[in-house]
Amino acid sequence: MRGVDCAPDASAQRRKVLFVTSEITDYVQTGGLGEVSAALPRALRSFADVRILVPGYRQVLDCAGQIHPVALLEGVGDVPACALGRTRTSDGIPVYVVLNADLYDRPGGLYLDEDGRDWVDNDIRFARLSLAAAQIAAGAGDPNWKPDNLHLNDWPTALASGYLAWRGAETPTLLTIHNLAYQGVFDPARRTALGIPESAFSVNGVEFYGKLSFLKAGLFYADHLTTVSGAYAQEITTPQFGCGLHGLLAERSQQGRLTGILNGIDETWDPCHSEQRAEFDPHAWKGRHADYVRGRFGLALSRGPLFAIVSRLVHQKGVDLSLEVAEEIVADGGQLVVTGQGESHLEERLLDLAEKHPDQVGVRIGFDGAEARAMFAGSDFLLMPSRFEPCGLSQMYAQRFGSLPIAHRTGGLADTIEDGRTGFLFHSPTAGHLKSAVRRAFQTFGSGGHLHDMRRAAMSRTFGWAESARRYAGLYQSAG
Repeated sequence: MRGVDCAPDASAQRRKVLFVTSEITDYVQTGGLGEVSAALPRALRSFADVRILVPGYRQVLDCAGQIHPVALLEGVGDVPACALGRTRTSDGIPVYVVLNADLYDRPGGLYLDEDGRDWVDNDIRFARLSLAAAQIAAGAGDPNWKPDNLHLNDWPTALASGYLAWRGAETPTLLTIHNLAYQGVFDPARRTALGIPESAFSVNGVEFYGKLSFLKAGLFYADHLTTVSGAYAQEITTPQFGCGLHGLLAERSQQGRLTGILNGIDETWDPCHSEQRAEFDPHAWKGRHADYVRGRFGLALSRGPLFAIVSRLVHQKGVDLSLEVAEEIVADGGQLVVTGQGESHLEERLLDLAEKHPDQVGVRIGFDGAEARAMFAGSDFLLMPSRFEPCGLSQMYAQRFGSLPIAHRTGGLADTIEDGRTGFLFHSPTAGHLKSAVRRAFQTFGSGGHLHDMRRAAMSRTFGWAESARRYAGLYQSAG
C-alpha cells in the first residue's frame, strides 16, 4: 500500500472491505462523518464487496429492523465480550452491529451524555468497536466472510490497527482522518484496561505527550492514511494544522503513506433532480426559495442579498467572525439566516442578534435537514469562515444550489471553491479579511450579469463520489 495511489485493476478479484465507522446517516449521525459513511460505501460497491461495522446504539437498534446473530466476540482487559449481529441497509449493503447494551443502548448522544459531557467510558466503548473490527479481520466474526482490507474512520475506530499489530495479524488497514482535532486522548493508566501491551506505550505507538491517544495509534500502526482533501493532507504535516502530530504525519507523507482524497456529495444535491431540466431557470428558482426561507424565519421581504450560515456553531467554524460581520451585512441592506447548534455562548450571541434585528436576522438553534436544503437553495451567499476545514460539505451543497460560498482559503474549501468564479476566498481567518470578502459579494450582487455568471458556474460544478471511490479502491487493491 505504501506510495501507491492508483486506479483499481478491473481484471483483479473484488476486494472484501470492512468499512468501520462510529456513525452513519442511515441510522444515526452527529456530523459529516455520518454522511460520508453512508455515501462512500455505496459508491465503492462498483469496485469492492463492502460491508459496514457500527456500534449498536439505541438509535441503530430502533432503525435497523431485524438484526441476525453472527458471532460472539471475546473481550480483552476491561473491554467486555459482545455479540456481533448483521442487518442490511434499505438498499442492501450488509451492516455488522456490535451488540453490547451496557455500552451502547443508552439515552443521550453517540459521544456525549444527556448533559453534553463525554461518556466516562468512551475509551471502553470505542475500544470495543475497534477490537470487533480487528477480530472480524482475523476471521473471528462472520464465518462466511472475512475482509481483505479494513477501512477505519477517525479516532473511535483507529485502535483497530493497533489490535491487529499486537496480535501479529496482517490484514491491511487504511485510516481516514476526517478531523485531526478530535483524537481520543485518555489517561495512560487505562492502558491495561484497554488491552494495550506495555511496549506500545511509547512514541512509536499510542503515547502522545504522556497521554494515550487512539488516533496516534491509528496513525502509527495503519498501513496507509488518507484525509478528506488534498490541501488538508498537506496542511496537517505543518505545526499550524498538525495538532501536535505533524511530525509523524510528515514522515508518513514522505513515505508515500498519506493521501488526500476529496469527499463528494450525492446526486440529490442537484436542483434539477426534481425539476424539468428543459424548463429550469436557476434565477427564478432561487427567488422562489429565497421568499420561502424569509417566510420561515419571519424576515421582511427584501430585494437585498440573503446570507446563510448552516454549520456547527463552534470556534473552528469561525462563527464569531461571522457575528462581527453581521452588523455590516444588515447595515448594507442584507439579511442573514442561521441554523445549527454548538457552543452556548455563540448560540446566545446569535439569538441576541436576531432579537435586535428581527426583520433582517433569523436564527434557528438545532438542525433540520429539509430546512438546511431550503437555506442553500434560497440564499445568495453562504458564510463559511472556518479556521480550518478538512473537507467541508456545506460549500459543495451551496454551490450546487447556487449559493456562493464566502470562505477562508483552507483545506477542502480551497480545493472546491474557485475564487471569483464560484465563490469568494480570503487568506486569513480574521474579521477584517471576511469583511473584505463580504463587500466583494455585495458588489457582485449589484452587478447583475456577473452574479448570474457566477451562480451558473457554481451550479455547474460536480462533486460526485465516483472518482473518490475509484481512488480508494486503488489503495485497497495495492495493499494486496
